[in-house]
Amino acid sequence: MKVKALKGHSGELSFSGRHYTCALGKSGVTLDKREGDHASPAGLYPLRSVYYRADKMERPVTSLPCKKISRMDGWCDDPASEAYNVLITLPFASGHETLWREDDLYDLIVVLGHNDTPPIPGLGSCIFMHIANGNYEGTEGCIALVKKDLLELLALVSPDTQIEIIP
Repeated sequence: MKVKALKGHSGELSFSGRHYTCALGKSGVTLDKREGDHASPAGLYPLRSVYYRADKMERPVTSLPCKKISRMDGWCDDPASEAYNVLITLPFASGHETLWREDDLYDLIVVLGHNDTPPIPGLGSCIFMHIANGNYEGTEGCIALVKKDLLELLALVSPDTQIEIIP
């Protein structure tokens, strides 16, 4: 699977002969990812797992490990925390993303294996593939696709699939 930056935060994801429009980080793609830089990290990453809102959709068809999102799920984005760049349980005192959101962007999340073996503080956290808004606005560093495209893609991938993000 390849994601190619086109212009600004616009991109194209290609996989299995299919092409999908996607949004990238507000600052585009970077070779030097840093926490809070609003850029998607260039590189090759495994697809770790899928999280979804069972109150809004059925379990997606995928061979990746899949878990329902609970109201208590979050992801630590605080470089000073020992839990940096891992799933955490709320409430949580350090900086974090809340996975149960009011908008639909995190109704379906694919966790990318960026900076996670082990996480190095400050080199970026919470890098997901998730649902794009209708205008494909830039993300905080994630890859965003419309829901139908993300669901189609999840049905095609295997646990060995990797995503390559290209500037």
